[in-house]
Amino acid sequence: MAIVIEMPKLSDTMQEGVIAKWNVKEGDAVKSGDIIAEVETDKATMDVEVYDGGTILKLMVAEGDAVALGGTMAIIGKPGEDISSLLGGSSAKTPTAAPKEEVKEDVPVQAAPVVETTQVSEDGRIKASPLARKIAEDKGIDLASVNGSGPEGRIVKADVENFAPKASAPVTSTSPTPVASALSSSQTAYTDSKISQMRKTIAKRLAESKFTNPHFYETIDIDMKNAIKVREQLNTISDVKISFNDFVVKASAVALKKHPKVNSSWLGDVIRQYHSVHVAVAVAIEDGLVTPVIRDTNTKGLTQISKETKDLALRARDRKLAPEEWEGSTFTISNLGMYGIEEFTAIINPPNACILAVGAIRDVPVVEDGAVVPGKRMKVTLSSDHRVVDGATSAEFLQTLKGLLENPMGMLL
Repeated sequence: MAIVIEMPKLSDTMQEGVIAKWNVKEGDAVKSGDIIAEVETDKATMDVEVYDGGTILKLMVAEGDAVALGGTMAIIGKPGEDISSLLGGSSAKTPTAAPKEEVKEDVPVQAAPVVETTQVSEDGRIKASPLARKIAEDKGIDLASVNGSGPEGRIVKADVENFAPKASAPVTSTSPTPVASALSSSQTAYTDSKISQMRKTIAKRLAESKFTNPHFYETIDIDMKNAIKVREQLNTISDVKISFNDFVVKASAVALKKHPKVNSSWLGDVIRQYHSVHVAVAVAIEDGLVTPVIRDTNTKGLTQISKETKDLALRARDRKLAPEEWEGSTFTISNLGMYGIEEFTAIINPPNACILAVGAIRDVPVVEDGAVVPGKRMKVTLSSDHRVVDGATSAEFLQTLKGLLENPMGMLL
């Protein structure tokens, strides 16, 4: 019996995956454990392996096309096996799986009307992948004008992205009409970019967070001169360079143990207060951002936190994180200080109740013992879900955090 290879759930928020690369072609023999494809999810590019051996009888989608969770990616079985029931029946769970049909032979565009270059199924529907349809809709492209290069003339993503409309006939009048002039002057150049799986998920989750969680914000200014001195001392003896962000991560973890209400989640019927502290650190990558997690953060020293943060950030940028490395955070830190941003607010990263936004260390004049002296200050802003955390609770957390960073030797003991 032929076996349907379905799109697996590769992340906790995944709803569909995009075929980034096929490692096999139709007719190839595979065995259990072989990696047949690389799939782009909302978090990373993951390998998909098969659990049964056989021959690749059909690749149901092209590279660059999206497949819904549980949808059909490919079919394996014995060479020559009849799989027509899987191609046209209810077993094909994704709209990208199309039955074999007779189609008209392609005719050069220059020699025939546009409608004759499209591939149409028996019910009159133009053959196109869901992703190609979405891109065409976003760009305002009529699919009837696009030539399909996919199997059986099906329109795929590349066909829409590379589509160039036929040039209009030249205007013979030497004096354009007032209407033509108005249209010409109102035209604006623009570029449309494909929305990645990651960007779609970021948009969905953060919009839900912003408009569902009642955010409130509290900012505190921290004296960083002692942290600067301690960091300089540690970096003279440590093989790993410790950053100011590592100090913030460690201090936050210690403060969370003292204020467990901040280390919580709203779950609708209950507020879940976590016994462990797992701090996520926002990492900017090309398509957006990811939040890899440092587990049991409060139990780890600055050197270990620094090593893990660097390793996770590097693999996050290469899209090589495993699901367990970005799931399960209880608190999130977003640091834009390295970009010179002095102060900002961050949107809560569900299901966390709070996120800490960290600004740059500033050179400012401060008053000490009645005299104005140079100071090193850093602002941090805590965004909190008011369903879970009250203003006084978050203020107490920030006071503890401030004390730890202003006297960092205390959290190192």
